[in-house]
Amino acid sequence: MRNLAVVVVLLVVLGSAMPASAKGGTVDKAYLQEILDTWSSFDLNKAGQYYVQGPGHLFFDIMPLKYNSWDEYKAGVQPLLKQYSSFKFKINDDLEIHPAGNLTWIVATLDVDTTTAGGEKHPLVMRWTAVFEKQGGRWIIQHEHVSVPMSAPK
Repeated sequence: MRNLAVVVVLLVVLGSAMPASAKGGTVDKAYLQEILDTWSSFDLNKAGQYYVQGPGHLFFDIMPLKYNSWDEYKAGVQPLLKQYSSFKFKINDDLEIHPAGNLTWIVATLDVDTTTAGGEKHPLVMRWTAVFEKQGGRWIIQHEHVSVPMSAPK
């Protein structure tokens, strides 16, 4: 159950200023790492720059089942962030980036080092899938799905 809470918090901690690759270029590993690093800052307003705003956009997390907008996502994760002092995300070598015109979808696994507010360390592996759309010259997340395997990978 603790891992589920960690995953929820980590998902919210997945978004700062847009790097050059996001400003009209392509979605690349550096841009994706920038999103994750922004989540590590615990600043949900900065993370929100990477997500489509408004209703009707699903973001799947470990719990609850789904969020129907960035505002729901932000409100749902904010209390969980208070339980942690740090997150460090690393995109693994299995990253796949699939550009398709104004859309790009990505899949990857992430190694995540978490530290609770009480100082306990909890490393875990997460799965990350996201669909980006180019809007106003920027690549933003239209849909995201983050999950954790039910058992540790072998």
